[in-house]
Amino acid sequence: MSPSHGPSPVPAADIVVFGGTGDLAVRKLLPALYLRDRDGQLPPTTRIVATSRAGLDEDGYRDKIRGDLPAFVRPEELDDAVLTRFIARLTHVSLDIADDDSWPALARELPDAEKVRVFYLAIAPSLFGTVSEQLDRHGMVTPQSRLVLEKPLGHDLASALAINDAVGAVFEEQQIFRIDHYLGKESVQNLLVTRFANTFLEPLWNATSVDHVQITAAESLGVGSRGGYYDGSGALRDMVQNHLLQLLCLVAMEPPTYVGRETVRDEKLKVLQALKPITGTDVDDHVVAGQYQAGLAQGAAVASYREDAERPGSVTETFVAIKAEVQNWRWAGVPFYLRTGKRMEERCSEIVIQFRSVPHPMFPDAEGTSEPNRLVIQLQPEEGMKLHLTAKEPGPGGIRLRPVSLDLNYAQTFQKHSPEAYERLLMDVVRGNPTLFMRRDEVEAAWRWIEPIHERWARPEHAPRRYPAGTSGPFAATTLIERDGRSWHE
Repeated sequence: MSPSHGPSPVPAADIVVFGGTGDLAVRKLLPALYLRDRDGQLPPTTRIVATSRAGLDEDGYRDKIRGDLPAFVRPEELDDAVLTRFIARLTHVSLDIADDDSWPALARELPDAEKVRVFYLAIAPSLFGTVSEQLDRHGMVTPQSRLVLEKPLGHDLASALAINDAVGAVFEEQQIFRIDHYLGKESVQNLLVTRFANTFLEPLWNATSVDHVQITAAESLGVGSRGGYYDGSGALRDMVQNHLLQLLCLVAMEPPTYVGRETVRDEKLKVLQALKPITGTDVDDHVVAGQYQAGLAQGAAVASYREDAERPGSVTETFVAIKAEVQNWRWAGVPFYLRTGKRMEERCSEIVIQFRSVPHPMFPDAEGTSEPNRLVIQLQPEEGMKLHLTAKEPGPGGIRLRPVSLDLNYAQTFQKHSPEAYERLLMDVVRGNPTLFMRRDEVEAAWRWIEPIHERWARPEHAPRRYPAGTSGPFAATTLIERDGRSWHE
């Protein structure tokens, strides 16, 4: 086995987390930074400054995170010495974003203007512009500053434009990092390597050889405590506009000259611009909305979405299936089926490249069946890749065909745990590498494509189709793909 290389170091930074006591910071950001510290990637002078209105002093915040981290970091990854070192990096500033007088306290925590500054906005998107203005007003924006924006970036095209204008008035585009944690997954990045570092696939990666593509992001959980937020968003905004369209872009993009800071994003934008618009009555034919009802999920009775969200009359969708088309030379005529939902049968995110059937049956007397080849890229719960082939089953007398798969499980193959998406993306921010982040024009192109769908759904007669919790979604989603003579990969 070839030697394993440790993570490359990043520059020392002051990482400011707005919303430092919130769910995202506690569950994802601070555990990710702890693990990067454990692996020696954070220089000694890197500091983490959390802001919130929780009224905590430095000791109180450190005690809170020391108590919270074990719930979100695996026991085998906790180390007392590393934890002590990591906790010592933390400080807390009580900050009311709307109160101009509370900002100087944050400025005093950032004395070194030459140091990389990361401002991570784990707060409501409506505050992104205000925070940017205050950072500028109080002299905290430097050439070495980076601004990280969490999704959703607005709730429609107009609000996304307004947010981009507001933050763009303070920060240069190359300083703004719009994060999509799906792009930080090992398997998503491996998709680029699989496509562009292996010569046998690229000649097949087109309409001549590919029958269709499926992209699924299914969750077994419901909305939980996020009902208030989710009911103003829905699956189309929460998952399709960012995660699923980004995955579609990586599958469908043309090979860039090289994988660099802007080249990948240039090619992704071209895909978004080539998506066939779905407007008017076409929405009814090519898009399915669903909402989960009470049912059985993993053997336990669970409530309906309306009960979870405490909105008895809600028509917010928790499931979306879309038949999309990329109108360019490479993909003309190849449907891209997108599917996402909550309270599904199981948690599973994957990309399926379904190749065409063999043009002529060469083994007419053979037993068994020959199935079209499929490349399945698994994103969660385990990351890996499977290439489904047809092989001859061993045995004397005649030929018996049998589907088999070549499996690549990243954890088993490389005998190491893959870093979580936020670990990788946070380090890319510190380095100033925007490759895996969304550019302004990408975000706006994605909103332009889904906005006609929302406009159609705003009609009074629209209502999402119901599906029992713990199933694969509404029957109409099955019809969507089966009327084309295809079926969902299960």
